[in-house]
Amino acid sequence: MKIMGLDVGSKTIGVSLSDELGWTAQGLTTIHWNESDMSTADEELEEIINTHGVELAVVGLPKNMNGTIGPRGEASRIFANRLERKYGIKAILWDERLTTMAAERVLLEADLSRKKRKKVIDKMAANMILQGYLDSRK
Repeated sequence: MKIMGLDVGSKTIGVSLSDELGWTAQGLTTIHWNESDMSTADEELEEIINTHGVELAVVGLPKNMNGTIGPRGEASRIFANRLERKYGIKAILWDERLTTMAAERVLLEADLSRKKRKKVIDKMAANMILQGYLDSRK
């Protein structure tokens, strides 16, 4: 079973996929969308889900440092609920605190330019979200 990891932002969605055994996550793509019209990501999400046989989505839940859920967290909940309704796959919310900052740090250490970092940061954050979930199952 393939599992999809998602880092959902207001303008982009980072996407990663697990291997068939659910051991490793690999960054796949970044979807550009308009959060106020969630259907703008439908075509790409549907293609990924169908092409790769995705049965489960792990959606990053950006909690505040004190554990509370703010507006971005609520947006992730709404997105996860929509995934379940529209595509018939289970969606799990996964605490993503600091994943984007960790991804940024890794890319800085790799000495990537700002322009190159911007292109891959969301995909890498999705990868960290999914790998965290996969590791927790072991």
